[in-house]
Amino acid sequence: MSLTSAYQHKLAEKLTILNDRGQGVLIRMYNIKKTCSDPKSKPPFLLEKSMESSLKYISKKFPNIDVRNSTQHLGPVHREKAEIIRFLTNYYQSFVDVMEFRDHVYELLNTIDACQCHFDISLNFDFTRSYLDLIVTYTSVILLLSRIEDRRVLIGVYNCAHEMLHGHTDPSFPRLSQMILEYDHPLKKLTEEFGPHTKAVSGALLSLHFLFIRRNQGADQWRSAQLLNLISNPPTMINPANSDTMACEYLSVEVMERWIITSARSCGSCVCRAPYTSPSSGRMCYRCTRSPRTCLAVLKGET
Repeated sequence: MSLTSAYQHKLAEKLTILNDRGQGVLIRMYNIKKTCSDPKSKPPFLLEKSMESSLKYISKKFPNIDVRNSTQHLGPVHREKAEIIRFLTNYYQSFVDVMEFRDHVYELLNTIDACQCHFDISLNFDFTRSYLDLIVTYTSVILLLSRIEDRRVLIGVYNCAHEMLHGHTDPSFPRLSQMILEYDHPLKKLTEEFGPHTKAVSGALLSLHFLFIRRNQGADQWRSAQLLNLISNPPTMINPANSDTMACEYLSVEVMERWIITSARSCGSCVCRAPYTSPSSGRMCYRCTRSPRTCLAVLKGET
């Protein structure tokens, strides 16, 4: 990748912005999930007996809901359409933000591939870290979205009320509903999405190999390498200040494991078997995804 191409597309800036935006979207998905899973905070109309048949009908027919010819099923929705719009606007816009976030992630990942960017944690630390962080953030958003059990009902009811009020569906509904259907099986869909980006992801993970292996050495290996010795003379021990990869020394093992596990799960096992991935790096991915700590937190209490 040439410097001109990097500056022209402002890739690093876009990665930073998308990571920040993704965290905001992730928090909103978490709040929606927590709100809808608790009867005390759940939208009240979802608990009303009079709405039960309408909600079941919307969930069954989603996304092809014929509002005009289904008055017998959607009567309660028609009576409370204004209240539904008022209550669910923020919910609906949060789902729309997920869709727009996905569009921007797609665009940026394709641009990065077109520019043939090279990722190496020891050469371009911030760029590589932001790239891997984006994969983790995007995957977390999609997984959390797929865990909101009432997502079809929330989106479907809002669109029905919108059509009753304005005479047409919300402009975002066709694409949004299709996205919701696609992520009924999120890991399968994520594998399809990241398939074209396997080379870039594998290159970024490959650069973690020696750092990850060194950070996972046992105490005996640290002693033999003079990295851990309580009786040795300080001048003869390693001096971190002279390290060429100082930023890498502050990377926690947890962060690296999250990168490796999320990338392996999102991109599929092909990322560990890719031709540009060395056998030792493939074993690193395999060991990481099979370790007892593969249950990682998506956000707070979500794993």
